[in-house]
Amino acid sequence: MTFSLAVVLLLLAAAIVMFAIDRPRMDAVALIVLTVLPFTGVVTMSEALAGFADGNIVLVAALFVIGDGLVRTGVARRLGDWLIARAKGNDLLLLVLLMVVVCGLGATMSSTAVTAIFIPVALRISTSTGTPASRLMMPISMAALISGMTTLVATAPNLVVNSELERAKVAGFGFFSFTPFGLPILILGILYMTFARRWLAGDDAKAKPASRRPNLQDWVDSYQLAGREHRVLVTAESPLVGQTVSEIGAHDQSGATAVAIERGTALLQPDAKMLIQAGDVLLIDHSAPPEEVADLRRHYGLIGLPLAGAYFTDRSQEIGMAEAIVPAMSDLVGRSVVAAEFRSRFGLTAIGLIRGGQPHAGSLRNVNIKLGDSLLLIGPWEKIEDLRSAAPDLALLRLPAEMDDVLPAPGKAIQAVACLLLVVGLMVSGLVPNVQAALIGCLLMGALGVVNPTSAYRAIDWKTIVLIVGMLPFSIALQRTGGVDLAAEALMTITQGAGPRVILAALFVITALLGMFISNTATAVLMAPVALAVAKDLGFSPYPFAMTVALAASTAFMTPVSSPVNTLVVTPGNYTFGDFIKVGVPFSLLVLVVCVILVPWLLPL
Repeated sequence: MTFSLAVVLLLLAAAIVMFAIDRPRMDAVALIVLTVLPFTGVVTMSEALAGFADGNIVLVAALFVIGDGLVRTGVARRLGDWLIARAKGNDLLLLVLLMVVVCGLGATMSSTAVTAIFIPVALRISTSTGTPASRLMMPISMAALISGMTTLVATAPNLVVNSELERAKVAGFGFFSFTPFGLPILILGILYMTFARRWLAGDDAKAKPASRRPNLQDWVDSYQLAGREHRVLVTAESPLVGQTVSEIGAHDQSGATAVAIERGTALLQPDAKMLIQAGDVLLIDHSAPPEEVADLRRHYGLIGLPLAGAYFTDRSQEIGMAEAIVPAMSDLVGRSVVAAEFRSRFGLTAIGLIRGGQPHAGSLRNVNIKLGDSLLLIGPWEKIEDLRSAAPDLALLRLPAEMDDVLPAPGKAIQAVACLLLVVGLMVSGLVPNVQAALIGCLLMGALGVVNPTSAYRAIDWKTIVLIVGMLPFSIALQRTGGVDLAAEALMTITQGAGPRVILAALFVITALLGMFISNTATAVLMAPVALAVAKDLGFSPYPFAMTVALAASTAFMTPVSSPVNTLVVTPGNYTFGDFIKVGVPFSLLVLVVCVILVPWLLPL
């Protein structure tokens, strides 16, 4: 062993220890490695930074953006809602559908993101059906990890291994090269979990609601809004046509308030200068009795339309509510609700008031605001978000649970799916490089309004990007100092006289065990060169060895810290470390057997 190799191995050992104790965080460890390695003289600083120019790194970043587009438009949530409706209380069917949907979605987007999306879905299922959350969370994490075995772009380790193949001057894997292995493992995982879920906590582990915040229906009840909502169509003969909202308010003293205006497919927030047009549908708050409302409709040439939800809660994607209190320094104190001009000042409408614990009944139009009043405001979500900085006039009390489910890009689901299909089609066809296909998809999503520059940069998991880039120099350093050859020789010595399947099994076990202590991405960076070196020494094709490392890197079922996917489900599933051991270890052994059988068969040595 040379001095240079000893130094590199010492740095590697230090990195593994820091990964294992999670001090400092993983991306910081990668930056430390990237900074220190050039001091050894084995790699230059330019070579240490070369990962930032690697096409696969850009591809990983672009895939984060594409996956975020599916989240922002509600595609992922609609899959969850479909799953709930389809299962119809059948636990076994629910398990199958849940794992299939999670794995299918994870084939083209971050498995961590997919898991985060489906945790609240599973909690809603648990609350509504009584199924313990512990029997849903583990299948979600398992399916999300298996999704990494289904396509080339499903997880970062696949791209790392593919990059190593290209660096070795051989053709990389195709988009669906992983699918023949991932699908059988998914089927095995579903069959396994139908039995293994019994080992998890029982009925006493039912999930509690993820949030104790009020929802819109709670406020409809507490502020006595029921029956005050009206939806009316403005006819061509209506005297309201051509008038502005402020003009109507000045002449109408009935106490009716326009909450929103449906115009075509858009939901508009009324402002003082907005002109009413024939065909507009007005969402009105009015506390008058039914006969008075009917008289107003006749007087103004309006046609009553049906409502789909109590006090417009069916429009919770566009219309939000917030509860605020009037503090001592507020200049709203002493003013009437009309004089306070909530719409011009905050872009919101005051529809409810609680004073002394009692809700105010009737119109708020001429009610004077007092210190300590609780006001219920309604309007667009972006204006509600602005209430955080409304001090000293208003102090935001509570936001509803529905705010967490508001889609940043509603109505763009078709565009998001179309962009995804285009990207997949380009990758499968090979017309352009994979990274170019992903960048085309990102640009189209931006042009179509699915994502914007701010959301795109926010969607990229820079921690993962820095982790990959920071660990790549280790691969170069170990190759130059002979560390890769030394590891390959050690593996061949251990398996001396054994057949190729035993060598593949040993490679799988080492990769999977290493992944228990460091990230699966870092594991792939370290083990891919070793796998290719072993294949070269044995005179075998590099593909079965590279595939084994990629599949083993995704076999992170054994501990709650093996993957962020597992970590996410620990709390909502009420799991212990032992739950992952007793469920994950047997399944990891099954995956090992499947891989040892299928890999040499489908990728001949």
